[in-house]
Amino acid sequence: MDLNSRLFDSIRIKPSCDDAKETGPVCETPGCGRPGLYRAPKGRKAEGQYWRFCMDHVRAYNATYNYFDGMNDAAVQAYQKDAIIGHRPTWAMGVNKTGTAKPKSEPQRDWAYVDPLGILRAEGLGETRRRTQAEPQRPRRSPTVTKALDVMGLDESADAAAIKAQYKVLVKRFHPDANGGDRSFEDRLRDIIRAHDVLRGAGLC
Repeated sequence: MDLNSRLFDSIRIKPSCDDAKETGPVCETPGCGRPGLYRAPKGRKAEGQYWRFCMDHVRAYNATYNYFDGMNDAAVQAYQKDAIIGHRPTWAMGVNKTGTAKPKSEPQRDWAYVDPLGILRAEGLGETRRRTQAEPQRPRRSPTVTKALDVMGLDESADAAAIKAQYKVLVKRFHPDANGGDRSFEDRLRDIIRAHDVLRGAGLC
């Protein structure tokens, strides 16, 4: 066997455990020379920094570790409350980030989109509310009453005087005596009389 062969140059061997111990981190506990293969956080105000311990010492460290060590109860409660929002700053409604309340009369805003009716402006909203309040609410009618009004050619806002006046006009128009004895409008006249009876029964005339 040729010990000077190039094949021996490509052979790689795994380093021994003793070599790994010498090159790896050492446990940071005073007097311990074992490998510090395990990380442990250094604590509050040192986030991202770690101790290097062996297995025995990292277990002992974790058993006594307290992130809130040195904080009173009020500080711990404040920390837990801030943790709900991820420790980000928040402000109350109507208060800007400087902590002062916004003035009640704000200057006119320049909107970045077209608002020809002024709906999105404060005065536009007020005008919309005023128009809504000024418009009288129409009474809600039952389907039977609505159909009777439709037969008589009236809308839902018709009052008693309008119903009576329309009834007189329709009876005169479709009565056989007003049409020279022509009875071809009798069905229409019956519908009008029934519709008037429905409206009178509903108390509208």
